[in-house]
Amino acid sequence: MKLQPRILFVDDDPNAGELMLRFSQEASYSCTIFRDPVTALKHFKSEGADLIVSDLRMPKMTGIELLHSVRELVADIPFIIITGFANIDDAIEALRLGATDFIKKPFDMDELQILIKKTLGHQALVEENLLLKRQLNDNRSSYMIGHTANMQEIYKLINKISDIRCNVVIQGESGTGKELAARAIHYESQFADKPFVIIDCGSLSDSLLESELFGHEKGAFTGAQKSKQGLLEIASGGTVFLDEIGNISDAMQTRLMRVIQEKSITHVGGVKPIKIDVRFIVATNKDLEHMATENKFRHDLYHRLNVVKLTMPPLREHIDDIPLLVDHFIKLYADNFQREVERFDAESMHKLTLHDWPGNVRELQNLVERSVALADDPVMHLNEITSMRSTETIDSDLPTLDELERRYIFKTLNRFNQSRDKTAELLGINKSTLWRKLQQYKK
Repeated sequence: MKLQPRILFVDDDPNAGELMLRFSQEASYSCTIFRDPVTALKHFKSEGADLIVSDLRMPKMTGIELLHSVRELVADIPFIIITGFANIDDAIEALRLGATDFIKKPFDMDELQILIKKTLGHQALVEENLLLKRQLNDNRSSYMIGHTANMQEIYKLINKISDIRCNVVIQGESGTGKELAARAIHYESQFADKPFVIIDCGSLSDSLLESELFGHEKGAFTGAQKSKQGLLEIASGGTVFLDEIGNISDAMQTRLMRVIQEKSITHVGGVKPIKIDVRFIVATNKDLEHMATENKFRHDLYHRLNVVKLTMPPLREHIDDIPLLVDHFIKLYADNFQREVERFDAESMHKLTLHDWPGNVRELQNLVERSVALADDPVMHLNEITSMRSTETIDSDLPTLDELERRYIFKTLNRFNQSRDKTAELLGINKSTLWRKLQQYKK
């Protein structure tokens, strides 16, 4: 769910603050009102914001002084100045110093609403362009790592199909890198500048998945206060990655089949077809062909999706890639955690190659992350950290970090009466990550 834009409104006039607060509630903005700019600045330093609207003339600190202090902290946050007619020159000076726009008193809330929407929309476009540039820089190189023969076959297949807008089924055990393969297919293609949208089918109910995929019209259901584009519409021209496709219901399979056939969608509560151009890449750790044979998955949908099938090998089938993967993860987490860590010793590397890795590359990544986080020396030793099931630990009575994490998650769930939303928020993870962890604990 997209978070509400956070607005700081700073004006020593209490009537202006009350009016702004009522407007923000109607417009679904999260607005905090301040009459004192010094307090507003202190709040901004600790909590941040997406937009600041400030009066120009205030005691203790002027709007220009507040703007200057904010710009020293964050260079690009949108900042709207409110000014009286007699202070237009000051407003122009504020623009020169970095204000985004200004509005003259007296103004009505409709006028301010238009300006806020325009400012936030422009900022969203700027951030989207920056994100796209980062994606192009980061993703043009392959996401996957490995030089063994079976990984080379994966690379060849990706290279062959990346520019063809055919649907792809990626199968493989959990943790083998199915999402990475999907990203490689998209970002190695000539459509890399188009959207790449990920949808976790396993973490959404039918109604939520329908709304996310197809969008909805205002009033289509309780709580639908505004019309909303669906992700299939947003992704048009690019790629949609449907993770855990085997978990969707029969009804959703039928709707998805119709979308693929007709290359169009209809908003929930709408009647007008909307044309889309989307390449579907789907992933599952289930055998979709077997499910289709047993009528647990639609035959026609399976064959529409299964134009090309790509099977990610489990890590035990490309053990020779472990040194390369370990080196990559050590560099990644040494940089993230600011640790001067270089490698595992030879004995530890030997233990890594003997492990069967039921969690595949994800399990290896987690182990390296844990090892780097707890490392005391540049060369790490597995006998000094609790880690794999196949190696001895310092004290077998001590719980592993994974076990402590599991206990904490369930304790938090119990605290919030099994509310996954509140649990995920407290833990600082998204709901799909929490869902995956709960699925792992069931195995």
